[in-house]
Amino acid sequence: MITRHTCKNGLRVVFEQIPTVRSAAVGVWIGTGSRHENEHNNGVSHFLEHMLFKGTKERSARKIAEEFDRIGGHVNAFTSKEYTCYYAKVLDNHAEHALEVLGDMFFNSVFDPAELEKEKNVVLEEIKMYEDTPDDIVHDLLGEAVYGNHPLGYPILGTEQTIRSFSQDSLKQYVYEMYRPEDVVISVAGNVDPSFIQKVEALFGDYESNGQKRMEPLKPSFHYEQLSKKKETEQAHLCFGFEGLPIGHEDTYSLIIMNNVLGGSMSSRLFQDVREDKGLAYSVFSYHSAHKDNGLLTIYAGTGAEQLDELFSTVKTTLDSFKKNGMTEQELSFSKEQLKGNLMLGLESTNARMSRNGKNELMLGRHRSMDELITRIDEVTLDSVNRITQQVLTDRHATSIISPKEVKPYQHA
Repeated sequence: MITRHTCKNGLRVVFEQIPTVRSAAVGVWIGTGSRHENEHNNGVSHFLEHMLFKGTKERSARKIAEEFDRIGGHVNAFTSKEYTCYYAKVLDNHAEHALEVLGDMFFNSVFDPAELEKEKNVVLEEIKMYEDTPDDIVHDLLGEAVYGNHPLGYPILGTEQTIRSFSQDSLKQYVYEMYRPEDVVISVAGNVDPSFIQKVEALFGDYESNGQKRMEPLKPSFHYEQLSKKKETEQAHLCFGFEGLPIGHEDTYSLIIMNNVLGGSMSSRLFQDVREDKGLAYSVFSYHSAHKDNGLLTIYAGTGAEQLDELFSTVKTTLDSFKKNGMTEQELSFSKEQLKGNLMLGLESTNARMSRNGKNELMLGRHRSMDELITRIDEVTLDSVNRITQQVLTDRHATSIISPKEVKPYQHA
């Protein structure tokens, strides 16, 4: 059972006691990511995530790492388009200590100028490493093709120019503006007593908001551009982008099942047509990204540059057949069971429970029980899936291509 608590400063706590385990996961979720940035500070959310590990008034970067190593736990963080999360997983008897260290990082990070300059180099190396993985950057290129100059099209890591511009003052200002208590959720899951909520409130419940109302980010327009980049790679990488659904939409489960049959598993239409039947790709899949006010369905495949045209036409043929003939009863039944299995198996760890609860509270402000989720999945019908298929898989889509050979814009359109 999930317990929700709102502190007097507006910060929210979600707590799930799991007495059958011997671990606990604690996460600090902040409702800010690359979507909340601009062209001048792009990458600051991710850079700030790095800097919270680089030392506080009482703990050095080494000390923070040792604090978790000596208790057999681990600490990490990640940044997405719409939120940032700092989290730790430890043995249950060390949960309070993990919370205290995370709180120290959250409130007392010093952003030492020397450490800041070193971390700039670290992030720039991370960007270079990312540039060496074209099967990753083709997705960023698709974001640019879909969202244009809107912040949702910005890279989460930022650019070399913006990274080099960050300073101690600019980081502190960003924390002041964006790390407001009303935009923070503390998620706890594991073998800890409900009184742990009071410990969270004692540590996080008193800090004050800056009192300024944060402007909601603008809803993006969906563009249907084709962007290509020539890059010395062994393969050509292709993405299609279709307008999807925002997080929490009533048709979400129909879309999830449609995506699963289209390209979400080894038995999916795309996997069978592209890989098994034609041997065009090792990796081919689809996935849906849901944001607060919009969504994006992505199809990805990689192949030799000389086979790019055939890959493109094969994917289009699969999509046309899927739209024309719809899903079968057997595919619907199999997909429902697979989805329910993935859902239940994926929540067997305290870290997964903490993540699910934290994200749901931050993005939706509500939580569904496992029984409710199973019911929602079972309620999906062929009609609802076929309707959402026609809505999403239209003839208009964005495209991104990274290839060792020149690709003329729109030559495939």
